[in-house]
Amino acid sequence: MSKPLFRHIEACNNTPSPAHLLPFRFGEEQVGWVTPDLAQALTFLPRDFHFDGKGVAMTGRLRGAAQRSDALAAAARVLAKQGFGRVRGELFDIRAAAEGPALGTLDRGMIPQFGVIGQGVHLNGLVRRADGLHVWVGIRARNKAVAPGRLDNLVAGGIPAGLDAEQCLMKEAGEEASLPAALVARARRSGRISYILTAEEGLRRDVLHVFDLELPESFTPRPNDDEVEAFELWPAPRLLEALRETESIKFNVNLVLIDLFLREGLIDPDGAEGRALRAGLDQGP
Repeated sequence: MSKPLFRHIEACNNTPSPAHLLPFRFGEEQVGWVTPDLAQALTFLPRDFHFDGKGVAMTGRLRGAAQRSDALAAAARVLAKQGFGRVRGELFDIRAAAEGPALGTLDRGMIPQFGVIGQGVHLNGLVRRADGLHVWVGIRARNKAVAPGRLDNLVAGGIPAGLDAEQCLMKEAGEEASLPAALVARARRSGRISYILTAEEGLRRDVLHVFDLELPESFTPRPNDDEVEAFELWPAPRLLEALRETESIKFNVNLVLIDLFLREGLIDPDGAEGRALRAGLDQGP
């Protein structure tokens, strides 16, 4: 019996209420959510964090983005030693709203600990053959911490501090799939997906910027780092069947493919299932 596609959306939106968390603020502007345990750990850093009836905020002496970023970097090192997240050495921008200005930076490994919005890019690599649409998929490396061995998009990655989605896509496409810059420049923005997921690493408030790239049949992507073991070109109906019937695809890539198949008409966008799926793809920030 076919499993409903909506299970993938439910899996990525497993936190209907943040009532068990405390707001994390810069001044009056909320930028995240923290657990009571993390808040307790922050009480030992009173120069940089203070507590009031509204939750946890950075102290008033930290007035600019650079000062807040430095204080958060120091806090991240302390928290990681206490088992709260890990320091990955890559900074992400902190924003109160996904489209708002950058208010500071935080190590990527701490983004879920502070419930800060995380943003990424996902690229659908499409080949249109006489027998229909085909989609390039990556096979994730078996040693990946998240979703080892699962199917992934042709290119996907978090947006580091200081880059926009297009700049990040250009960087990731070369690093992950050896895509020439001239080819990547032809990619077009096609969607925006958001969800709120409580995962092992914390609260993920993610925004995915989706791009489509039509590729010639003669082009074959090749792995250029240790993120992906191999790339395979799948007929779209085979990939849709895997989406419906298996758990072989990385959790958030399921949502990117649902969006793609709705737009391409492989899932009827006007049917009851299609309308519910479309509404479910934007439940986050």
